[in-house]
Amino acid sequence: MIIGWLKGEVLSTGADNVLINVGGVGYVALAGSSLLAKLVPGREAELHVETRVTENSITLFAFESDEARAWFVRLTDVPGVGGKVALAVLDALGPSGIMDAVAMGDAPSLTRAKGVGKKVAERIVGELSGKAPPMGRFGTLAGATHAGDKPAAPAPASGARAEAISALVNLGYQQTEAARAVAAAAQSVDAENVSALIKGALKELSA
Repeated sequence: MIIGWLKGEVLSTGADNVLINVGGVGYVALAGSSLLAKLVPGREAELHVETRVTENSITLFAFESDEARAWFVRLTDVPGVGGKVALAVLDALGPSGIMDAVAMGDAPSLTRAKGVGKKVAERIVGELSGKAPPMGRFGTLAGATHAGDKPAAPAPASGARAEAISALVNLGYQQTEAARAVAAAAQSVDAENVSALIKGALKELSA
């Protein structure tokens, strides 16, 4: 059985995991510190989950959005990047930060993540460069789902950036140049506004 989503009462949180009660069953999932900080014992939470099965164990990784989960999967496709390293990268940069780092070839920014050295950071940038942002489970750009008892705001920036990049690719631009232009535009326009990102990126591309 592959678990992809959990909704229930948070029983407790640890340094790197959460215990959530779903219908009387307690599930333990690994999670980044940014997500864990939003989870309150005794309150309900909704978590997107990636299940990893090996010969000796079944491990659940929890995320606030399906977009973050999709980026986790993309990161673990990079040779030498395991689940805990991918989780650390997401925790340190978030989806939008990863997109910018890859687009701008900024491997040093990835070394902010715990356990990520220069070689691993350069490998991540090299492997992901030129690739379209990952999609959600059902082929859609996923936004954030709330992790606590209140609905969360839309995922900051990265959903909009992915849409802007896709639009530019549809206009005939290469994936790499589109991603780089959107990353540059996001520094001076509203990074959550798809239209503004596209206009800003087109200016970057025509400069």
